Amino acid sequence: QVQLVESGGGSVQAGSSLRLSCTMPGVPSSGNLMGWFRQAPGKQREGVAAIWSGRSTYYADSVKGRFTISLDNAKNTVYLQMNNLEPEDTAMYFCALRRGLTTWSRPASYAYWGQGTQVTVSS
Repeated sequence: QVQLVESGGGSVQAGSSLRLSCTMPGVPSSGNLMGWFRQAPGKQREGVAAIWSGRSTYYADSVKGRFTISLDNAKNTVYLQMNNLEPEDTAMYFCALRRGLTTWSRPASYAYWGQGTQVTVSS
């Protein structure tokens, strides 16, 4: 059973930075799509970023240039570095995993999910 554990959320001011972590014990990067999603109250879950086989990265237009997804193979951990945060980034953030490449931003594509970590950005 694959378990994903997120951490790193918090409450910050606009313009601040946060780094989210998602630990995936025993999951190799090769052949796996690892994604970050977010869901604000009353809104659908949306893709934020993803990394394929530890090398190819994908981003939502709304976060390009501000967020960076990366992978530490030795720690089996995926990171989401979030800079210049905006109030619109406020949401519960989830990491997700699927084997094989597909449409990265589609939540239904992913088989495994973490429990989520809250990010709140105040103006």
